[in-house]
Amino acid sequence: MPIPIKDTLGMLGDNLRKRGSVMPVSRRKATAWARGLELPREGPTVLYTGQMYQLVPAINAMTERLAKMEGSWMAGYFGLARRINRLVNLVSVMARGDPEEIREYDAYLRNIASLLQAAGVPFGYLYEDDLYAGALAYDEGLDDALKDHAQRVYRRLMEHGVREVITVDPHTTEMLRDVYPRIVPGYDLKVRTYLEVLAERRPAPRAQLNEQVTIHDSCIYARREGVIAQPRELLQRGGVSIAEVELSGKATHCCGGPIEMLFPQRSNEIARKRVDQLRARSDKIVTLCPLCLANLRRVAPAGTEITDVSGYLARAYCPVLSASARVSTVHGPEGATPAAVAAEATS
Repeated sequence: MPIPIKDTLGMLGDNLRKRGSVMPVSRRKATAWARGLELPREGPTVLYTGQMYQLVPAINAMTERLAKMEGSWMAGYFGLARRINRLVNLVSVMARGDPEEIREYDAYLRNIASLLQAAGVPFGYLYEDDLYAGALAYDEGLDDALKDHAQRVYRRLMEHGVREVITVDPHTTEMLRDVYPRIVPGYDLKVRTYLEVLAERRPAPRAQLNEQVTIHDSCIYARREGVIAQPRELLQRGGVSIAEVELSGKATHCCGGPIEMLFPQRSNEIARKRVDQLRARSDKIVTLCPLCLANLRRVAPAGTEITDVSGYLARAYCPVLSASARVSTVHGPEGATPAAVAAEATS
């Protein structure tokens, strides 16, 4: 029996209305990445995570469990599960992320903050008010729940006097730059990705990495947000040469998302095809999106290195991280769990 789409989406929508996220993460876990960085608690410009990196370990855990249910008798109980979830958050049980993976994705956010600090960019962070932006709700068509949520997010930003937002991933960028202006009355925020901010600043690299990689472009960044040249320029200035795959830039191939929770097998088929395309150019693959990273890693064969672009940039541009950050070798389904890419250092 296939995964019941209506009940699965219903659980996500119920969570967004009742708990502020399709897959709620506690405030302590959502903000753990910023501990020790001493970021100002607010300001006219803030780094906004939209909780995407924080959610990926939970999404991975949920996807793994749903993949086991796909085609089995257990899928027939999703209606009951949804009714129970309205009272008790079942997703927190089904989507309990791996602690090592959580530390890794937190490290990517530390990389990004450290890169901005090293480039002299003034910014704050809203900590517990850095709310989930609603990207997965938008991707899955949960329009009614999303509209109310977006208005709550915008009100919170206005309460803190925010005028400009620096985003960390393509999905949150699209939400705050393109979707919110259509559904939030009076919306008025300047939104840029950290890659755009860094490319404009042109910081001097502190190390030359002398490595070759290939890039998997995010569909959203490349086709809708115009973020193609910036990561390439930053990597190349840091001594990273790029072996371009044929389907790159605006012609990029899908990573298999965002259908991984509804159609796990089909998502893996798409991701596997993309990994094969990328590995034909290099066994070192750079991603620009946490969901792309997760989907490609899920099917990557042994010996393939797949890491977030911030891991390379931190080693090239951050004085401390350049000595301690490392790219992990990512093994396929029969291999080891990925190790953390970047570390506890700050700029």
